[in-house]
Amino acid sequence: MKLNQSTDMALRIAMLTAASPARTTVDELATQLALSRSHVAKVVQRLQRIGVLVTVRGRFGGVAFAEQAGDLTVGQVVRAFEGDDEVVSCEQSGCPLIAGCRLRGELRRAQAAFLGVLDGVRLNDLVDGPAGPLLLRIGGLASGAGERPPEDGR
Repeated sequence: MKLNQSTDMALRIAMLTAASPARTTVDELATQLALSRSHVAKVVQRLQRIGVLVTVRGRFGGVAFAEQAGDLTVGQVVRAFEGDDEVVSCEQSGCPLIAGCRLRGELRRAQAAFLGVLDGVRLNDLVDGPAGPLLLRIGGLASGAGERPPEDGR
């Protein structure tokens, strides 16, 4: 199964924001991941709707990994972006083999197995160990870019 570009972007954005204690912006994410700003903005909006990210408006606003998002699974994110469609659309293709074909059932089983494996991986698992610091270096966030201002405004 091949994931669409939005799903790939969503997972990379989730990993990068999960690894960082600081807020970042859509522009910074687009630059760090070498992606289109408009596409990143759409993906960030969808990630916010499913509870992966929180967004804060204003001068010190930005995007951050949601507090409880680490318990979400990669499978949940993939389903949110890919939907529940089957790997093949037998009815739409007008396939003459549909009445006696066993392939569709096997593809359903394979898709369920694929998502089952991803359901066993929490978003926090993706940044545990050496992965987190590596993501921060790759994303350019290790230097403190996008750091939150102190809570008391100083």
